[in-house]
Amino acid sequence: MRQPPRKNHEHHNAHHHPTECPIRRHPVMLLCTENADGSTNISPASSYWALDQMIVLGLLADGHTAANLRRRPGLTVNFPHPSQWQHIEAIGDTTGLSPVPEAKTKRYVHEKDKFRRIGLTPQASDLVSPPRIKECALQFEAEVRQATRGTGDFYYMVEAEVLRVHASPEIVVPGTNYINPNTWQPTIYSFRHYFGLGTEHGFRPTSDTASLLQDQLPS
Repeated sequence: MRQPPRKNHEHHNAHHHPTECPIRRHPVMLLCTENADGSTNISPASSYWALDQMIVLGLLADGHTAANLRRRPGLTVNFPHPSQWQHIEAIGDTTGLSPVPEAKTKRYVHEKDKFRRIGLTPQASDLVSPPRIKECALQFEAEVRQATRGTGDFYYMVEAEVLRVHASPEIVVPGTNYINPNTWQPTIYSFRHYFGLGTEHGFRPTSDTASLLQDQLPS
């Protein structure tokens, strides 16, 4: 059978630097881990996938969250609402590490009390030491089962088992244990911008496109 002529789509292609993977659209999580002194570190994250009871996190190897989890495996995973994007951003350029690593000194500052900075409320967990975040409608309690260095040694693949799920009644289908996709609203992090399911709520100062889209950005 004669094949139809192949259309030339070369003019549609966008070429990216090979170190930057152009797939960046994930619900934001706030990870709570335990510091050596028993206090809580909170870190925004959006690199992960989940299967059954396991969640696999991509964490930078030199970050405080990875360091905490290598020593103390309990954590909570909290999913903020899009309207809480400014709370996420409040700790976006902070680190629990002191002193701040040299590579981060230009933008990051040390913050020991992340709950004070983020303006949200700790809520005791049932099975792990780190607290949950009360204002987040969906929360997981989890424990690390394995952490593997990734290619290049700059990140870890952290496999954690979800031990318990907490969900506010308003995001659960009545009479079931199912999350209602019509009422649960995750914060989507897309190319350093914050969205709901269809509506943008804000963006990071490091956004590559904010200055190009001023007429389309939220006021």
